[in-house]
Amino acid sequence: MKKTPVRVPWKNFCAVILSAVILFAFNYSAGAAPSPVEVAVTGIEGEKLDNVRAALDLPSGIVRNGDVNMPWLERFEKQVPEKVKRALEPFGHYDVRTKTRIEKTTDGYVVIVDVSPGRPTLVADVSLAIEGPGAKENRMNRAVDSFPLKKGDVFDHTAYEAGKTQLREAALARGYLDADFSVSRVEVSLRDYSARIELLLDTGPFYAFGDWKILGGEAYSDTFLRRHVAFRKGEPFSYNRIYRTQLNFINSERFREAVVEPDKETAENFMVPITIRLEPSLPKRLRFGIGYGTDTGPRASAHYRDLNISGEGRELSADLVVSERLQAFVADFRLPGRRIESFTGFQFRLQNEDISSYTSRFASLEANRTWDFGRGRLGTAYLRLQREDSEVGEQDVSATLVLPGVRYSRQRYDNLIRPRRGYNYALELRGTDAFLGSDVGVAQVLANGRYLLPLPWNLMATFRAQGAASYEKDPLSDMPASLRFFTGGDNSVRGFSYNSLGPTDSTGTVVGGKNLIVGSVELEKAFPKNFSAAVFYDTGNAFNNLSDLELYRSVGIGVRYYTPVGAIRLDVAHPIDYPDSDYRIHFSLGFQL
Repeated sequence: MKKTPVRVPWKNFCAVILSAVILFAFNYSAGAAPSPVEVAVTGIEGEKLDNVRAALDLPSGIVRNGDVNMPWLERFEKQVPEKVKRALEPFGHYDVRTKTRIEKTTDGYVVIVDVSPGRPTLVADVSLAIEGPGAKENRMNRAVDSFPLKKGDVFDHTAYEAGKTQLREAALARGYLDADFSVSRVEVSLRDYSARIELLLDTGPFYAFGDWKILGGEAYSDTFLRRHVAFRKGEPFSYNRIYRTQLNFINSERFREAVVEPDKETAENFMVPITIRLEPSLPKRLRFGIGYGTDTGPRASAHYRDLNISGEGRELSADLVVSERLQAFVADFRLPGRRIESFTGFQFRLQNEDISSYTSRFASLEANRTWDFGRGRLGTAYLRLQREDSEVGEQDVSATLVLPGVRYSRQRYDNLIRPRRGYNYALELRGTDAFLGSDVGVAQVLANGRYLLPLPWNLMATFRAQGAASYEKDPLSDMPASLRFFTGGDNSVRGFSYNSLGPTDSTGTVVGGKNLIVGSVELEKAFPKNFSAAVFYDTGNAFNNLSDLELYRSVGIGVRYYTPVGAIRLDVAHPIDYPDSDYRIHFSLGFQL
């Protein structure tokens, strides 16, 4: 039956939102009983208020077993003005006036602190200079120009220290390992509330990477090992490149330990020798797993991987997944390229998928080449030969595809296990035609992305989007299921079953569409012990023409538990446009293919 959007059922929407609010509030309501002594600060706000509150944290001896030690409390009150003064000096306030008093309340006592921060101290002059061999370096001059304090600014000690660190790190990054300030002076005058800054950075001599050697990597060729080293002899010495080299070896999964040791003390002509010590891990691995996903049902998997065929770091992997709705076997062979993430790959895949919207069986053989552009950027070109038999609604489609394509992706996260800030996106262009030997002609553009934004109070917002568009020379009815678009499921519009949304045929059966649009907004609250709770809103659909586009919407709440191999997710979602629909549970755990 064709689904038609109706008026928003606000009672269901409110029920879900109220549940999420109760869940978020639990973190605060389940805490310890309130203290009989509280501190109330007035007259300031923002970071200044936060710093003062931290400085006025009550000593543990004031309250014991629920009783207030009044002599200690009175002694604390006398210390308050000096504590406030010190807390506000980093913000340029040196003439702070504080009034305090203790008042009795029904639950105990409150120390009232009325703060008058006074006139702020302004920067009257900034004198920055660099001496030594690095004085003419463009990067050093840019660091001077970007010093965070200028004439007329309020003197902020935190910004001052950050500026000094920025100058020193710029020197270290260019190989000036002995860089230090020969002059570092701030003169503060309370007569005219002014501050004068004088900094002189002596870069010292220039250091470069010298000879380097690797110990413990005998099982791999020198060519393969060199691709993990993030520096070359003669380049400016950089601790960041030392760290990146260590991560490259560890992230390759071929070494359980990697230590990169610079020896500055034995440097000749300021060329620092490097020793890399490796402890290889077992290259051959076999892993079995079980899991469950709402989209696939119960599943079992087997994974085999050999990370070092013939000593060149060539990789062979094979995956077998058997689930209620999906059965697949994938074999992948990779030849490493010159850069850390670049490779040439060959993949063979057999897959059978049987869901309510369609049945698809195909075999494919693919050759691909991936280039590493650095900083999480990858580009891939591929050519896929595929034979597919599909049953979509009342349509039986058999097609041979010769499908070339290109893909570009980028990923940057602060933490891959439990990220709180970062993004990823991917763009793909693929197409085929009869002149390539295919049974159909089509060109498609696909895009997807996710953005994570940290918020106060341990909150995080996640924005997710997905889109696709097709240009077809042949009717949609001639396209196999893998070239059509559907929505619904764990990673799409929750509240609906997997790939259950899209254009329908004359019988009301979903047959997929030429285009796709999906969006999601999720607010997540972090709890201790790797737990978090979430509230979300999803929308999207597959469609053939914009005039026929009907966006399906859902809201829900969820719980996440983060493990070293990824998050276990439990979501409860409800379609906004169908008040009589049941709540749908989306649950996933374990390894996925």
